[in-house]
Amino acid sequence: MSSMSPEQRGDLAERMLPEAANLAVLVHGDGGPEDVAQVLAGLSAAEKDALIVVLAGLVDPEQPVGRALGWLDFNEHGSLTVPASWAEDRKVRDLAPDDDTDLDEDFVDQVAVAKFIKGFRVDNLTDAEFLEAVKQCVAKGLTLADVDQLRRWPRKTTENRVNRLRKQWQRSGRAFPSLKSSSGVVLTEEQVIAIRVRAQEGATDLSLAMSFNVSQKTVGEICRGRRYPQYGGPIRAPKKVQHLPGSRQAMCGHGDMSLAARKPSERKVA
Repeated sequence: MSSMSPEQRGDLAERMLPEAANLAVLVHGDGGPEDVAQVLAGLSAAEKDALIVVLAGLVDPEQPVGRALGWLDFNEHGSLTVPASWAEDRKVRDLAPDDDTDLDEDFVDQVAVAKFIKGFRVDNLTDAEFLEAVKQCVAKGLTLADVDQLRRWPRKTTENRVNRLRKQWQRSGRAFPSLKSSSGVVLTEEQVIAIRVRAQEGATDLSLAMSFNVSQKTVGEICRGRRYPQYGGPIRAPKKVQHLPGSRQAMCGHGDMSLAARKPSERKVA
């Protein structure tokens, strides 16, 4: 499944949902080992992988083990047909083995990270590389929503992945990387002029922020001349505010269509 795109994996998992429901029905009493074997024999390796993911997704890891296995039968003596330890109040999550994080898993490809924060396509980005990329984006003043915009992802994609990784790090006892914005970046005159010129040519504030290691807000203030006013380059014109014509006069009774503005011959007394 690793060679598939996220959309393809999602479609495959959706197709396996009826098969997962079928297995659940068989295991809960409507079938036996032969029926389960028959279902699995008709699936490819990729479909079996997707089926496992779907079945795991149907289990609530926060529920007690005894409740998750409550459908199991008792024998004629009233004892569970599974080990007694399974009847404890521990959560299903507590049975999952802790992952031993190797140093290789923390390796970060800085080239892939650089492509990520510049908006280029990056395949198979590891969790460590994703966190490093997000960390650098946030340090430049971007929000997690800005990262979604940069990567053209659906809303809250970055936030959801960050939250999932934060929980994994907490469960393993590791300190999660700090995601804080940095400040104090000083630009040269050439950089300021380049920002203003490229903005006038159509570059977005977000792309300029990523290119010059500053926040999107800083780029906007530079383009409007609020920062580095001593340097040259084209200044962005302020947005024009359009008011309704004569709204204040009309409210005061002195507009062109008001009774006070009309000629005596045009006035009509009710």
